[in-house]
Amino acid sequence: MEARTLVVGDIHGAYIALIQALERAKVSPEDHFIFLGDYVDGWSQSFEVVDFLLDFKKTHKCIFIKGNHDAWCEQWLANNIIQERWFNNGGEATIKSYSNIPSEKKTEHINFFSTLVNYYTDDKKRLFIHAGFAHTKGPRFDRFDADSNWDKTLWETAVSMDKSIAYDSVFYPKRLKLFREVFIGHTLTTDYGFTIPMQGTNVWNIDTGAGFKGKLTIMDAGTKEFWQSDFVAELYPNEKGRNGC
Repeated sequence: MEARTLVVGDIHGAYIALIQALERAKVSPEDHFIFLGDYVDGWSQSFEVVDFLLDFKKTHKCIFIKGNHDAWCEQWLANNIIQERWFNNGGEATIKSYSNIPSEKKTEHINFFSTLVNYYTDDKKRLFIHAGFAHTKGPRFDRFDADSNWDKTLWETAVSMDKSIAYDSVFYPKRLKLFREVFIGHTLTTDYGFTIPMQGTNVWNIDTGAGFKGKLTIMDAGTKEFWQSDFVAELYPNEKGRNGC
């Protein structure tokens, strides 16, 4: 039996939801995991999420993508830079979760953030990226590395595509022809009224709102079967998550 490629959506400090989703997916050491980023900011257990992932990768094959929140957190951990936008969008909870940790733990976590990749492609011509990319030739041609963890135009293009436009038409977006499939997070499916993954042409969006009032999702990239946590707000009943920002 072929090992599964399991794609994990945005976590945002929801350690309980992460463990719950992994248990429901019945994961094994043979599975290959691709985490789409935004491990921190929102719920109170950002430190616990990253610490768990550091142990998890010792026994599982993992690719860790960098999200925009991870870039913010790395700036703070490594250089004590607190951007106001970050602080007001979940960063405050992350700072609290890292209070009173040993210096060696802080160093270990800084190293984790410094090794995150902007995107990953596999031998099945699938792209895994936090947000998207702007260049018609693909993410490695983007002018700014930050496009990979900020760009929303790829998803907006995919989800709004006119179904009558043929694949071989000059009007079919070139970006959508570069990869057989693309898996993203970053843009909330709950903004469209869904708490499950969404598909736009060949793009799959699995940020199902774990940082807010949604769920955390793990998807099998091959079969598209998915597993979810409970609504994260119910798992942290005394917190506001990013809802408080």
